Amino acid sequence: MAGYPDPHTYEGETTMADLTITHTPAEGTLIDGTSKDMDGIDVLKHFGWRWSRNLGSWFIPQSRDRLPKTWKINGTAEELRKIGHSVAVELDETLRPAADVESTRQERAEARADALAAKATRKEEAAEAANRRARSTMDALPEGGEPIKIGHHSEGRHRRAIEKAHNAMGASVAADREAQEVANRAATAARTAQTRHAPLAVASKLDRIKDELRGLDRKINGSSHNFGGGYIETTKPATGAYLARLQTLRDAAADQLAYWQGIRDEQLAAGEAIDYSPETVAKGGYVRVGHWWNEVARVNKKTVSLIVERYPSGKVHTLTYPYAKISDST
Repeated sequence: MAGYPDPHTYEGETTMADLTITHTPAEGTLIDGTSKDMDGIDVLKHFGWRWSRNLGSWFIPQSRDRLPKTWKINGTAEELRKIGHSVAVELDETLRPAADVESTRQERAEARADALAAKATRKEEAAEAANRRARSTMDALPEGGEPIKIGHHSEGRHRRAIEKAHNAMGASVAADREAQEVANRAATAARTAQTRHAPLAVASKLDRIKDELRGLDRKINGSSHNFGGGYIETTKPATGAYLARLQTLRDAAADQLAYWQGIRDEQLAAGEAIDYSPETVAKGGYVRVGHWWNEVARVNKKTVSLIVERYPSGKVHTLTYPYAKISDST
């Protein structure tokens, strides 16, 4: 599968097609007119498409609220046409405001948590019913662990009762295990929905967005890096369609930064978070990262170095963390 189109362009169709690849910010990248076992499934899997029973369509994972992955889309369309499909491509390359994206994400997370909680309840009820059936079959066995009477008229009935009890107990154990697995998934989904706006999560997200913006600026404006030994790697400023795509990404990242900075400012004003920095953390003090308190060995511009004792050897070394990872200090 070679000879794919330019990854920064896409093709459009004006005639009727049996398949239509669409991309919108809210829904991501889908193929209309497909089925789970359609002709061309190998092509779709090769380009990373997955089947969704809920959507009733093949989709590209992690494509919502992102620019379309045109190399995958154009490559898929080209290969599907080779095996006889007519394929139209309709792409919306705008991005939604960060507030809308986050609202939708939160709604989906809460809906998933609620659905899993309801499923966990059903599984627990099914497990309890299986337990009752298992107890009932055990009660039907002869009292006192009476052995099977070989050749007696009761032998067949006794063997069937033992087999029934064995199967019922196995079903009960499997039902309990499945109920616990779903309960764990429901608890994880609930925590995810609740902690996305936790102070540490917001601080870390801001750091990632700022890093993303710096990287985009280097690509847009060009950059150079001195590797030493007289070797300097230079990247020219972006141009044409690539520049337009980078600028769209930068505008979206700037919007995300403004949104999450607003959340962070509210948390700081309410006393829910502290803006740790070289001005608020001192060498020799103690800070908490994760579950542990450690002494500060060095205060840097963007990170803090902590003294950590390695067990069981007792050797001391330092680990470096961004300020966003600090949850408390003394």
